[in-house]
Amino acid sequence: MAADQADEAVDPLDSFRQFFALERDVLVLSLSMLAFSLSFQMTSRYLPEYMRVLGASAGVIGLYGSVGNLISAVYPYPGGAVSDRLGSRFALTAFGVLATVGFAVWYLAAAVGSLTVGPVTLPAWTFVFVGLFLAQAWKSFGLGATFAIVKQAVPPDRLAMGFASTEVFRRLGFLFGPLIAAALLAATATFVGGFQAVLLVAIAFGAVATVAQHYLYDASEDTLGKSFEGVSQVLTDLRELPAPLRPLLVADTLVRFANGMVYVFFVIVVTEFLAVGFSGFGLSLRPDAFFGILLGVEMVVAILSMAPVSKLAEYAGLKPAVTLGFSVYALFPLLLIFAPANQWVLLLLFAYSGLRFAGLPAHKALIVGPAQRDAGGRVTGSYYLVRNTLVIPSAALGGWLYGAEWAVEVGGSTLQAGPRLAFATATAIGVLGVAYFVVFGQEFEPYE
Repeated sequence: MAADQADEAVDPLDSFRQFFALERDVLVLSLSMLAFSLSFQMTSRYLPEYMRVLGASAGVIGLYGSVGNLISAVYPYPGGAVSDRLGSRFALTAFGVLATVGFAVWYLAAAVGSLTVGPVTLPAWTFVFVGLFLAQAWKSFGLGATFAIVKQAVPPDRLAMGFASTEVFRRLGFLFGPLIAAALLAATATFVGGFQAVLLVAIAFGAVATVAQHYLYDASEDTLGKSFEGVSQVLTDLRELPAPLRPLLVADTLVRFANGMVYVFFVIVVTEFLAVGFSGFGLSLRPDAFFGILLGVEMVVAILSMAPVSKLAEYAGLKPAVTLGFSVYALFPLLLIFAPANQWVLLLLFAYSGLRFAGLPAHKALIVGPAQRDAGGRVTGSYYLVRNTLVIPSAALGGWLYGAEWAVEVGGSTLQAGPRLAFATATAIGVLGVAYFVVFGQEFEPYE
């Protein structure tokens, strides 16, 4: 019995052991995943500040966030169809090329500046929108397939630990990407000059990863699936979502909508609204470089907390772990916008923000757990399609509130649009989602 239990145990470090064992496909795909994760995390969190410096208004930056939400909602389904239909090797190479070109387009935004085409002058930040459609291509891979593989390989009562194993490795890119960006920004005189250097490194990572995965990935066992069956297939998958997922989906959508309202403005709050840099331990960092350190602290807490919280979920259930993550998502915007302009307070706040990832493995287990064994991918794809579609307008709404200047009298008090109202509204919506989940959310039976 003890041997059987040992065989079934899920080791969060298994991804690293496979990597260092140099199993060919594990090595190739792990390096590719890490490289693109580094590239995107080095750049994406700084793009709103990049756009602001290039002249974009808060409304335009909010629109950028909503376009990103739109891409996240739309890309996974056709991305999976392309991979199934044409094979993983072709798909990996094609999407890698697109992502790398996207980083290059972002570089051109500052290098070229405004572009005049006939009677129309396109602002420099227009390049950021064009690059976004390309750079996010790599993220369309394997969402449903990853969920389904973990579900098939892991016992039902160990799902959270199974997802923790994959998440810890993937999050390394989230940790080191911002730290690399912080180092490059600290070594340059201006934000734009530093960010241009960051983009060049991202282009190099993307190019090397694309070439390596094309020539080293073993495609001999790739299978070609059937063609897409049409919109009716999507509608059928949505109707067949397991009933226990519905309250989770409602709560998750509210929480993610709240986060989406202000997520793109986190960097601007640190660099402009609070304008907090770092001084200590022989270092003196501008606010833009300090933001990269804050993201690194956030991800250290995320990586260190995911496995322990997932282990605790085996005894306390998935619902408390998911509630923890939702609560951090909801409360962080309010805490950030009303924080004093103090470097140590911000370090503590971003460490707290890292706890939102602690419930992510339990959240994924709660999504895929109720699905039938051979339907994990479809259930996951349907769930994220609904959630990501409903979240699309969140950043545009947040941008409108953040940049507006109107004020209204409410009960003898003045309600003033601006950053504080945008962030406070986001927290209110997020708290509503948390409360809904606490009341109506259901536990996955193996964890009860």
